[in-house]
Amino acid sequence: MRSVRVTVLGTAQDGGVPQPGCVRDCCRNVRSNDALRRFPVSLGIVGSDGTTHLIEASRSMGEQFEIWHSVDPVNGPLSSLSITHAHLGHIDGLGLFGKEVMNAKNLIVHCSKSVANLIESNPLWRTLREEGVICPNIWNPNEAFEPSPGCGFKIRPVPVPHRDELSDNHAIIIEGEGLKLLFMPDHDSWEGTLSGLSIRQWLSNLEVDIALIDGTFWDENELRNRDMSEVPHPTVSESLQRLGSRGHGDPDIRFLHLNHTNPLCNPSSAENKELATKGWGLASEGDSFTLERL
Repeated sequence: MRSVRVTVLGTAQDGGVPQPGCVRDCCRNVRSNDALRRFPVSLGIVGSDGTTHLIEASRSMGEQFEIWHSVDPVNGPLSSLSITHAHLGHIDGLGLFGKEVMNAKNLIVHCSKSVANLIESNPLWRTLREEGVICPNIWNPNEAFEPSPGCGFKIRPVPVPHRDELSDNHAIIIEGEGLKLLFMPDHDSWEGTLSGLSIRQWLSNLEVDIALIDGTFWDENELRNRDMSEVPHPTVSESLQRLGSRGHGDPDIRFLHLNHTNPLCNPSSAENKELATKGWGLASEGDSFTLERL
C-alpha cells in the first residue's frame, strides 16, 4: 500500500494569474514569463489504493492534470471530485467531464446540499447528471467520509462563512493515517470563522498539521476603483498580524487563492520576504504532501 499524497494543482483566485482583461504590470509581467503563471485553486489526491481524487473543478483542469501527473503519475479515471462551494473557479470546469472532453461515467461529486441543488438547477450541469456523467453525493457538515471505499483517507467538510449568493461554503480537512491537511481557500473574515478563538487555537482544535489558507489579498489597498467589501477575504497582512512568527510546534501554514494583484505573486517582492522572515509559506503548483507521520 502506498502513502496518501496531496498535490497542489492551483494557487490562484478564480480568475487565475494573469487574469483575463488585466493590463496592469502585475499581469503583463506574467504573460512574458510562464513560470509565474498560476491556476485557480485545486488539489489532487492519490489514495493509498492508487485511486485519484480531485478537489475543485476549474476550467484549467487540463493544465492542472499535467502538473499532477508530473508529480504523481496516475492511470485511469478519477474516483471522486469534491467541491467546496459554487463560486466561479471552483465549479466552472464541471462541463469538462462531459462527452465533449473527458466523457466521464458516474463520477461521484461530493458537495453540500446547496451545491447539489445548484447543479440540479443549472441546465448544463443537470444534463451531466441525467446522462450519468456525474453523481452528486451530499456530505454532512463536520462528518468525515471516505471519498471512495478503501482509499486510505477521509474528507471532513467544515462550514466557514463566505458569500452565499449561490451556495454555502466549506473548508475541507483531508485526514490521512498520520497527518491532517486543511484546505480553506475562501472565507469572509477571521472574526466569522474563528468565533473568538485565535488562529492557532482554531487549527489546534481541528488537529491540523498542514493548513493551506485564504491569501487572496495582501492588504486593503490592492483593488483600484473597487470596494473590497464586495469580495470579502481576510488579508494576508491581517493573518500575519494575528499569527506573528512561526514557533516550535506550529502547523505548516501556506497561503493560496492569490488574486492577480497580490504582490506575493512576485517572488522577489518585499511582501514575499516578510512572509518568509515570519516563517510561513506560500503554496506553489506542484507542492506535494505525504499524509504520513515520519
